Amino acid sequence: MGFLRNDYIIMLQKDFEWYLENQDSLVEQYDGQYLVISGQEVLFASADKDIAYNKGVGLAGLGKYILQHCTPGEEAYTLTYHTHRVRFA
Repeated sequence: MGFLRNDYIIMLQKDFEWYLENQDSLVEQYDGQYLVISGQEVLFASADKDIAYNKGVGLAGLGKYILQHCTPGEEAYTLTYHTHRVRFA
């Protein structure tokens, strides 16, 4: 029957949580590189995002891995938006 969409979401969430739990040691080894993570392990790392993306598709399959820029702190995975045009009713 194969994986359902929710199975892939859970798998990718686990991979991201694994990255967060191991971020410090991964930064020591891969600082500034793009990591292909699947199955809670680094499959490939490259300083070039496009190379890492294409290698990830070949190694894990489209939509079956996360591509994470490996840097210290939250900047690589957190977005902050500032706007004065938000209205809460």
